[in-house]
Amino acid sequence: MQQERNLGGTGDTKAADDSIHKLCMEIRSEVESRTGTTYEVFEATSYKSQVVAGTNYFVKVKVADEAHIHIRVFKSLPHAGEKLSLHSIHTNKQAHDQLDYF
Repeated sequence: MQQERNLGGTGDTKAADDSIHKLCMEIRSEVESRTGTTYEVFEATSYKSQVVAGTNYFVKVKVADEAHIHIRVFKSLPHAGEKLSLHSIHTNKQAHDQLDYF
C-alpha cells in the first residue's frame, strides 16, 4: 500500500540525529540571545522537516530536566550557501507537547 504524501506539509516526527544536533548547536547562540536565557542543556530530541525553497526544520529541544522549547530553523538550498536562519521559537514546552507547524 502506498502512503499518501502531504505535499508542502511537514513530514513525520523523527528522533533527532547527528545532523539535527549539529544544526541546533550552530543556532544555539541566536536562540539564547532571542530568549534572553543561557541554557545549561540544549539537546535536540525530535524534529519534523518541510521542504520548501530550502528546508524548514521544526525541532524540539530539551533545555532543562522538564523544560523544552520548539524552534523553527530554515536552511537554504546549496546554491544559496545552505545558510541557517532562526525563524521562530516557542518556549514553555514539555516533553509530551506535540511538535507542530508554526
